[in-house]
Order: sequence, then structure tokens, then C-alpha cells
Amino acid sequence: MADVLPPLDTPQEAPVITHLLNRVLEVWRPEHAPDGSGGQTMLFAYIGDIAAKVDQPSATEKATADQWGAEHTNTVYFSPSADVARGDELRGDGETYRVLATISPSRNTYTKAPAERTEHEPPPEES
Repeated sequence: MADVLPPLDTPQEAPVITHLLNRVLEVWRPEHAPDGSGGQTMLFAYIGDIAAKVDQPSATEKATADQWGAEHTNTVYFSPSADVARGDELRGDGETYRVLATISPSRNTYTKAPAERTEHEPPPEES
């Protein structure tokens, strides 16, 4: 007889996708600090490392991001217990992703984040 999944209302431990997370990314969170001239500057504080999987978004996900006015270049998956929030930067392997949102399914097996891959320009050369 084939295995049958229990109904969704049956309490059970949800399977987590940790076996699919194939890279480590650093989580950096934006913080505002006084700039000494009455204004503020934004700095990024290191939060910690997370195991993650970075995928290309589906056509539907890209269309939804276009409606938001956002550039959804990648989808990042990670454990539901990872400390990641909208606006965070995920950095690793020379790449940086800005988190546009975090989404968890009803069974809490993973969290996914639509993200925008960003490229930092090198500082201008001094003359």
C-alpha cells in the first residue's frame, strides 16, 4: 500500500528543507546612525550566517515583482528559524542579495525570500 500523508490538521513535525541548502550566506541588517551633521547614515550590522539555496525566480514571480516595482532577480530559500527580514542583505561568494520580502508556507518547512542581486561599484580612484 502506498504511503499516505496525514491530513493537514494532524499535529506533526514538518519536514525541513535543510538537506537542500547548499551554501552559506551572511545576513547583514541595515541600521541608522547619526552622521554628526544632524542627519543619519545607514550602516549594515552583521547578524550571522545562514544555510541557503539561491534560485532563479519563476516567470510568475518576476511578473509579481514587476507589479511591486521591484527587481526580483533571485529567490533565496532558508530554514524557517533563520533570522532574516525585509531589507536585509545576504552576502556570500562575492554576491549580495537585498531581501524584498520573506514568505513562509503554512506548514513552516522553509522560508523563501524574493531578492534583488545587487552589484557594488568600486570606489572612485583618487587623482
